[in-house]
Amino acid sequence: MSGTLSLSRENNRIVLVDALRGFAVAAIMLLHFIEHFIYDVYPTGTSPLLASIDQSVKDAMFFLFAGKSYSIFALLFGFTFAIQYRNQATKGKDFCGRFVWRMLLLFLFGTLNAAFFPGGDVLVLFAIMGLVLVPLRKLGQTGLLIVALVFLVQPLEIFYTIRMWIDPTWAPPVMLNNAYYPALKTVVDSGNFWEMAWANITTGQLASFFWAMDAGRMLQAPGLFLLGAILGRGNYFTTTDANRLFWTRTLVISALASFILYVAKSMAGIPAPLTTIFTMWYNIAFTGILVAAFVLLFRVDWFQKITTGLQSYGKMSLTNYVSQSIIGSLIFFPYALNLAPHAGFAGSFIIGLIVMFLQIKFCQWWLASHRLGVLEGLWHKATWIRA
Repeated sequence: MSGTLSLSRENNRIVLVDALRGFAVAAIMLLHFIEHFIYDVYPTGTSPLLASIDQSVKDAMFFLFAGKSYSIFALLFGFTFAIQYRNQATKGKDFCGRFVWRMLLLFLFGTLNAAFFPGGDVLVLFAIMGLVLVPLRKLGQTGLLIVALVFLVQPLEIFYTIRMWIDPTWAPPVMLNNAYYPALKTVVDSGNFWEMAWANITTGQLASFFWAMDAGRMLQAPGLFLLGAILGRGNYFTTTDANRLFWTRTLVISALASFILYVAKSMAGIPAPLTTIFTMWYNIAFTGILVAAFVLLFRVDWFQKITTGLQSYGKMSLTNYVSQSIIGSLIFFPYALNLAPHAGFAGSFIIGLIVMFLQIKFCQWWLASHRLGVLEGLWHKATWIRA
């Protein structure tokens, strides 16, 4: 297949990227439904069979997508920046001022999403750390790769590890206060929407931010943005023979690295910062497997056909990401339907699939008469509003 087959005839979009983004957002959504949007309430007293099914569903989903679907989302965030910057540069314009304004708008969308998601929003993190792309925008591909690796190597966790080896009595600082999430759950339990929303966008955002610092995502995110920018600049998502070789090599190397790092992160007795390092590296390696496999399969007609829905889903990724939080809170939280105590992991997964199917149908209906999604259109108009 030629590279032109991965482009939309209507607006020259790379539909492979739309489908991959849709895949990532769908996986994130299903994980959120399984987790009840970090509302830790589940049925009690279920049969051993149901408990076994629930655990199997949770284990499979977390093995395949936890930390990986987010990484794909982050890669494509950087990819989008590179494409938008290049498009404006061809017109003799610098996109940076608009990008900073765009990140402020994303911060506001993230705040809206956070109102329905106790301590779990990632859009605010993207809006803040995405600003790293501005001062690095003029670096060459090699320069971007070097800076990306500096972020991804987890230098802070390496420092913590060395410090603990030097002084075994020393402990790394923990930013996340253990009281944050229980306090958020208490407010959600109350069934008062306005109190919950306020707690989510204040205490919840602090909890999410500090968790990202403790878990290594604060540095991982900009590293992934930069890798995505490299992929965008190099046109690695077009279906050329050279790119097929690149992604084949990526698949093989990622598979080997994933195995080694899975063993490393599972070792007993290693310092917690080292576990964080291996976990972050493992997630990136596994992400390489998912992305490379998806890109290679997209060269085949039948795979393009079965991912048509994901293409629409990815075109409206912001709309779907925010709306799944709103829908999920309405389904699981006490202020609305309060189904959390009645839905285990498997049941929540099925509910998530139904919601995803309905979202895809809505996307296809909406895009039949609109060029952009609901929130995407608002974001675009606000981005390019006249100063």
